[in-house]
Amino acid sequence: MAISNLSTAQTPLLDDTIDASLDYKGRPVRRSNSGGWRSASFIIAVEIAERFAYYGISSNLITYLTGPLGESTAAAAAQVNAWSGAAALLPLLGAFIADSFLGRYRTIILASLLYTLGLGLLSLSAALPSVSNSGDQSTDNTILSSSAQFQVILFFFSLYLVAFGQGGHKPCVQAFGADQFDRQDPEECKAQSSFFNWWYFGICAGTFITLWILTYIQDNLSWTLGFGIPAIVMVVGLLAFVLGTTTYRYSIKGDEENPFLRIGRVFILAVRNWKTTSSAIAAEEEARGTLPTESSKQFKFLNKALLAPDGSKEQGKVCSTGEVEEAKTVIRLAPIWAASLFYAIVYAQTITFFTKQGATMDRSITAGFKIPAASLLSFISLTIMIFIPIYDRIFVPIARALTGKPAGITMLQRIGTGMLLSAISMLIAALVEMRRLKTAEEYGLVDKPNVTVPMSIWWLLPQYILSGLSDVFAMVGLQEFFYHQVPKELRSVGLALYLSIFGVGSFLSSFLISAIVKMTGEGGQDSWFANNLNRAHLDYFYWLLAALSAMGFALFLSSAKSYIYVRGSTL
Repeated sequence: MAISNLSTAQTPLLDDTIDASLDYKGRPVRRSNSGGWRSASFIIAVEIAERFAYYGISSNLITYLTGPLGESTAAAAAQVNAWSGAAALLPLLGAFIADSFLGRYRTIILASLLYTLGLGLLSLSAALPSVSNSGDQSTDNTILSSSAQFQVILFFFSLYLVAFGQGGHKPCVQAFGADQFDRQDPEECKAQSSFFNWWYFGICAGTFITLWILTYIQDNLSWTLGFGIPAIVMVVGLLAFVLGTTTYRYSIKGDEENPFLRIGRVFILAVRNWKTTSSAIAAEEEARGTLPTESSKQFKFLNKALLAPDGSKEQGKVCSTGEVEEAKTVIRLAPIWAASLFYAIVYAQTITFFTKQGATMDRSITAGFKIPAASLLSFISLTIMIFIPIYDRIFVPIARALTGKPAGITMLQRIGTGMLLSAISMLIAALVEMRRLKTAEEYGLVDKPNVTVPMSIWWLLPQYILSGLSDVFAMVGLQEFFYHQVPKELRSVGLALYLSIFGVGSFLSSFLISAIVKMTGEGGQDSWFANNLNRAHLDYFYWLLAALSAMGFALFLSSAKSYIYVRGSTL
């Protein structure tokens, strides 16, 4: 009897072990005492801190550049886009280091320390005498004092140090969080899909707080304090992350070859075998017992990697069917990635021209209090915080009952919905800007850029809310898509690819702005982005972005129609 009870008690423990995962001491990890929402909560905590810090810098960066550093509106917007682009592309480097060498946990720790150092130096640079107060300016040329020059150098060094820290932190922390759920378990599989929703909810909670607190401190109290608080918050977030060390599940790296080398060899062999006939490939597939599938019919040129150039079939000289399929999954991501760039260009405007637009309008709430223009960004976060619970708890169960899919709709359907909403937000933004310009003209304020246009800043609210709604669908959908549609060992890289969309989008936005300034500002005319926004034409720019968004949406629909999901991942 005792033996029977012991056997019964031990059976769940044996089934409780998670495959391909270890605990912090390198021992087999059990479902009952590791991972899940308990571990994910520590990871979400450090991400909330990181987003608080990041948006504490980025949301009001254009104001700092045009204020204390004395840059023009167009130059400052280009600087913000360049930095945002670098911050979104550097995760590719961080993900490569994590997936190939250090692992996600160690990369998060090291990147967070680098991040904190950059924030501390940023606060120090703000404490130095500012360029705008240096007193050494002339109309055509600005001769900076040595202290002002040092401030500019230290500021941009610190700013890009933050970008490097974010590059290691951002792709790894989300992948590490999703790793805490076992997709082989039905309940944890559903929880993982829900994780991406609540992950973004946590990000937006941190963003919402920073946009109301830090922007006010930066605009009204001190830039030094406004940059210093994010550094302190980042330290607290790192401590919270370390506290969860004993509960995490750490993925095991198998004995397989480095995935970068595996995928790279497929392309190399396919190129070397470019003369191989389709009949030879078909014969090889038949010899291997490979049945034709929809996937095998796509990108057939890669099937040439199944054969060696010299006709040999020695191991290491040819690729397996699985390795060829891995390479194909990477190629399939390219059209979706490219179509998403149009969405990313629109996304870049919320922290540049939306903010400058709001700065010209009536921001009074009471007689003695004005809302900082950058604080309206918080309504994007607030919209997301309101609609993510609705999406996760109401929309998904209803859609799941109708479609039978664990996540209600597919990842690509979710992304496409967000892109459509983004295009609509640009249409609204263009109409509101047309009204703002008309109001400025009616009140004789066209040549008075420092006088507030008698139009409430709340007119901008619809475009911010639509931007938030588009993020609920597109941003979360893109995160989940690029996590699931890459080989397991490359999930940090997958999320880095998602982030790179917004990096390239920022650079494209910067290039677009520069090109428009050059074309519309010829002959001494006011460009679309003149420092005096009452003579500028942001409305034309928003109409252009709406048209580009429509093009991107059409390209996305075409790409999504032919996309083949990785097996079992159509969530």
